[in-house]
Amino acid sequence: MRPLIGIPCYSMLHQGSSRPMYGLGKAYVHALEQAGAMPVLIPPLVEGDDPRDLLARLDGLLLSGGNDVDPALYGEESLSPTVTVERERDDLEIPLARFAVEREMPVFGICRGMQLLNVALGGTLYQDIATQRPDALQHDHHSYEGPRDARAHSIHVASGSRLAKIVGPTTQVNSFHHQALKDLAPGLLSAAVAEDGLLEAVELPNHPFALAVQYHPEELVASDPGSRALFAAFVAACAAGRHAVAS
Repeated sequence: MRPLIGIPCYSMLHQGSSRPMYGLGKAYVHALEQAGAMPVLIPPLVEGDDPRDLLARLDGLLLSGGNDVDPALYGEESLSPTVTVERERDDLEIPLARFAVEREMPVFGICRGMQLLNVALGGTLYQDIATQRPDALQHDHHSYEGPRDARAHSIHVASGSRLAKIVGPTTQVNSFHHQALKDLAPGLLSAAVAEDGLLEAVELPNHPFALAVQYHPEELVASDPGSRALFAAFVAACAAGRHAVAS
């Protein structure tokens, strides 16, 4: 059986009818499917049910990209008009992230997912790179019309890290974020940095698989062996955890 991997999704309005819906980028689902997993979407629940009850039945958790984590969750007020929060997602995903870490369930964070994992474990963020780190590279190359697989810059991967074993010492990545990790959460280690020193990947040592990247490998799987290997490693960890529980 393919491992079941949960992906929290978000509230949205249908473009044509404005009906309330739940959404998620298809690229996440397709990347997991190609790596041999069965994705399971987790919506925000409105009846007070604990989403961790569902996560306990799954084999892994993927935290996807999106808008900003509420600064109040790391003890700050909003510093910039560019900050656009999704508090409903925060309230869903932070307990799930903590639960996955505590239960040693494989967890993979992407872009916002990396930022949320850091906040969930006690870290902080640069709310707007251009404002707070004017010396940094341009990291916000977001365009709904532009190619999502366009490489923006290189990242340097920490020697001996889990990520280095998967993608190698350096790789070219896409970049669609205006926030970044500032204070690293206790226990998290830097796994990669951009040329300007901003964190591009983090991981938890001594965990079956707790890894997060700032770029979007789900958009690169068609052209980048390292991105395919990243999803393959995550899915393999989810499968291994399921087999361990079954035995």
